[in-house]
Amino acid sequence: MASAPKRISGAPAAVVAARKVKTAVAGTTVTLPGFHEAGSRSKPIRDLGLSIAGSQLEPLVAEVMAEVERAGVRRLKPRFYLSTEWGVPTGTIAIAIPFYLANPELTALHAERAGYVEGSSVDDILRYLRHEMGHVVNYAYRLYEAEGWTRLFGPMSRPYPETYRTLPFSPDFVRHLPGGYAQRHPEEDWAETFAVWMDPDSAWREVYSDSPTALKKLEYCDAVMIGLRDRDPDVTNAELDLDTSEIRATVQEYYEQVDIDSGTIPHSLDGDLRMIFAPRSPAAATEGAPAASAPHLLRRQKDALANAVYTWTGVDPALLQPVLQHLIGRAAEMKLTYRLADREAILVSLTGFLTALAMNHVYKGTFIAR
Repeated sequence: MASAPKRISGAPAAVVAARKVKTAVAGTTVTLPGFHEAGSRSKPIRDLGLSIAGSQLEPLVAEVMAEVERAGVRRLKPRFYLSTEWGVPTGTIAIAIPFYLANPELTALHAERAGYVEGSSVDDILRYLRHEMGHVVNYAYRLYEAEGWTRLFGPMSRPYPETYRTLPFSPDFVRHLPGGYAQRHPEEDWAETFAVWMDPDSAWREVYSDSPTALKKLEYCDAVMIGLRDRDPDVTNAELDLDTSEIRATVQEYYEQVDIDSGTIPHSLDGDLRMIFAPRSPAAATEGAPAASAPHLLRRQKDALANAVYTWTGVDPALLQPVLQHLIGRAAEMKLTYRLADREAILVSLTGFLTALAMNHVYKGTFIAR
């Protein structure tokens, strides 16, 4: 039986698109530093013995289920499983968790290869779990059919966009997952609202007291959840979509590098780089002042820079990583250095610079507006 289509939740579209997942051996060997268990790199993922039980995920799943039960929703029993990304197959109560979060070495490898981990800490994993639980509750009780739900969040029939633009800090939406995710689609708006509502530390009434539309959505969620206490779910379908037991690709094949479209990378940024790494004052240029390598700084900070920009602009790290690699290469070619005392100022400048490029991409579809 074919699996139900999985709604990709939280996973940046460009990160997903950048994965070159093969289901047959291609005869290419890829060296993947960071995952050193004997023979594991050449094993199919389905044979790695990955499991939620016994991993860091087990107590976190239990914690979220305890939060749901404390809310009075005791008869809803979602199914948790490992897959390639976060998600809930449409119309089911099954929650997919990225397989790499079940193994610390795979998590580190994913960070190295994808540049971003959706679940980088305990708090971050809980954030995604609460979001996905919002989808489960929505499907289990068919909340989206209610007139009040549609009036506040919009119709579920609205096309689900591959890319989307956000209005930063809009008072109409809660802020929970990075990139203004609530603004992507009505069902993501509900899931994000639910996640904020369920977080015991969110203090949502106070935080959104000056955001009337977002607060109205949270109050609606609060009222709906009171109405669901001790009610049996309407939907109990827990069909899975691409459980790890089905993934024939090896770790090497899964994380094989893909060619990146160099046409999206700006080629006229040398002057900007020189300005960013230029001495901040005449004293900074004094002969003998301690200097450090600009490309080394960029290489060390590239993931943090891409992830910070993603958090506030919604531009996927997978799109920014090629830009950062380009900057690293140009900084090395130009032999750029910087004064160690200027490091913090340079990082601030780099963040602003990358944010400006990202906003070009949001509104123009390219990092350099034409």
